[in-house]
Amino acid sequence: MNVFFEESGSFKAGSVLSKQGDAFQVELPGGRRAKVRAKDVLIEFEKPAAGDLMQEADAIAQEIDLDFLWECAPDEEFPFAALGADYFGDKFGPAERAALVLRMHGSPVYFRRKGRGQYQRAPQEQLQMALASLERKRQQALVQQGWEEELKAGKLPDALKGKAIGLLTKPDKNSIEYKALEAAAAARGISQARLMLECGGIASPRQLHEAKFLSEHFPHGVGFPSVQPGALPDDLPEADVEAFSIDDVTTTEIDDAFSVQHLSDGRVRIGIHIAAPALGIERGDAIDAIARGRLSTVYMPGDKITMLPDNVVDVFTLGEGGLRPALSLYIIINRETQEIVATETRAERVFVKSNLRHNHLDEHVTEETLAAGTGEYPHKEDIAILWPLAQALFEKRQQARATYGLKREVQRNNDFNFYVDGEHITITPRRRGSPLDLIVAELAILANSSWGAFLNDHGVPGIYRSQRGFGGPGPKRTRMQTTPAPHEGLGVAQYAWSTSPLRRYVDLVNQWQLLACVQHGVMAKLAAPFKPKDADLFAVVQGFDDTYSAYADHQRRMEYFWCLRWLKQENRRQVPASVIKDDLVRLDEIPLILHVPGLGVHARGTRLMLEVMSIDELTVEASCRLLHVIDAPSATPVEEETEEEIIETDDLSAESEAEAQAEASAEAPPEAPEQSSGDTQESTEPSRS
Repeated sequence: MNVFFEESGSFKAGSVLSKQGDAFQVELPGGRRAKVRAKDVLIEFEKPAAGDLMQEADAIAQEIDLDFLWECAPDEEFPFAALGADYFGDKFGPAERAALVLRMHGSPVYFRRKGRGQYQRAPQEQLQMALASLERKRQQALVQQGWEEELKAGKLPDALKGKAIGLLTKPDKNSIEYKALEAAAAARGISQARLMLECGGIASPRQLHEAKFLSEHFPHGVGFPSVQPGALPDDLPEADVEAFSIDDVTTTEIDDAFSVQHLSDGRVRIGIHIAAPALGIERGDAIDAIARGRLSTVYMPGDKITMLPDNVVDVFTLGEGGLRPALSLYIIINRETQEIVATETRAERVFVKSNLRHNHLDEHVTEETLAAGTGEYPHKEDIAILWPLAQALFEKRQQARATYGLKREVQRNNDFNFYVDGEHITITPRRRGSPLDLIVAELAILANSSWGAFLNDHGVPGIYRSQRGFGGPGPKRTRMQTTPAPHEGLGVAQYAWSTSPLRRYVDLVNQWQLLACVQHGVMAKLAAPFKPKDADLFAVVQGFDDTYSAYADHQRRMEYFWCLRWLKQENRRQVPASVIKDDLVRLDEIPLILHVPGLGVHARGTRLMLEVMSIDELTVEASCRLLHVIDAPSATPVEEETEEEIIETDDLSAESEAEAQAEASAEAPPEAPEQSSGDTQESTEPSRS
């Protein structure tokens, strides 16, 4: 005897070997034996053989007319065999019975299963709706197949035009557009992004890189709602100084400016003036919500996404030719010793006379021209006074670094500026460590350190950046916290970011706290927007750290992308490079770090000629091989570099460059890129350019 039975939701047939009580011992056509309960058996039959029955039943089931079968079925629940005579007539044998079960069980749109062998036909209205849905799916499948074939042929379907970015960034994976793209890419054996690039769905890899960043960090767009800053205090005094700023030519958010006044006793009072948006923005207002949502300006070659709306920046930026609200740190120095003898912090309006630009002054303001007193340029006398002070501040920091067991900071010779025009890139070197760089860096570091102490003296919490080794061997660890602590890499007792409030939210928060100290004195602890142990202040620190790192990663990736574009654009098949360590090299002409597999053993600093084998802008990767050695480094190095200095320090300002260099020489070395790619090493700051 043979039986047709249900097992784990599927139907099988087998030969009965034995029966004990209500259980059958059954052997299936493949030889497997199974124990089958009598209640699971739907049909008992002698002929045909079990294997033949399943083949015949499958063939018959495909020919059953479901519409007619549904019409024959009663409205109430019924056993499957009840329809057999109506549909098959006299030819209702075991194969037909099994076919009927298979067909009804496999058609839940028409028949609902109510138990073992029991079914009920679907109501007519629900059946019609289900059939319409199936037809829509069938039509969609045909459309999807057509799109898939077009994509595989390298043609972008009309229906996908304008949707490529969405499909590659945040797709609806249930949509037929995505399914067609996914299937076509799998069939071609390439990524979906590369397929869209080949089909013209995206204009360039640059568009995709930028779109991915925006979709993650600016899903609602980069525009601003309409907001207006609050009115400035009526009693804001006017400073009796003429200030000037020093920035790159592309800088629009001018945060800092400087002034020099000669005092009657031969001393000099130097003013460090920082834009003061905190005077017109209150914690919790609409502009604060915007700034806290973004946390920082995002910089990338050829573009930027500002933290604050343009109309707000225009009110507070230290643009030349007018009185600007500022938080000022005044220091009185002894010109003979360059010692600071007094400091004072004020909130005031400052007249900004000039916005000086590195691009125009760097070639005129050099160590040689300053020593000789030659050259003609704006604020020449003021710069001549600031230069020896900056040198003295730098030396003082180096002495402090030595007490922490650190070597002197090593400056890179060159930095690079990126200028983007459409899809064309110009990369120009810029000398680092120039007098103007040092002046801006040292005065900003002095302000951040002094104001960190100022907050602490008043018992007002702030956001500090610390770097400590905690007394043990090994690298220094950099972190942000709400209490003061030494920044050993910079050689200062405390360091609170406060000099970039137009483009960093941390600096804006610290400026609120500083203004409370200036305006309320000993009562500042009670009047400050953020009180000691304020949980919201800790939340700002955590959110800023994560977001700032993500912004910097994107900026570095885009800089490396443009480096690869420069290689293609200039058709550079051979490029000079210098060995950093092992097979890691840095190109001489552009800021690109690459692995060169099979490079061999070469001393650090060895100059090589490389052949560029391939460039992939989509994955931001390049592959190179060694052609020959240009020259080996000198046997007697001028100054020892540490391994950590392979870190690229693409920065926002000269202050950031100094901080990045200091941290790079104190922190653990970063992991080298795992591929021959344009993924740069970690840096402290992104670039303004």
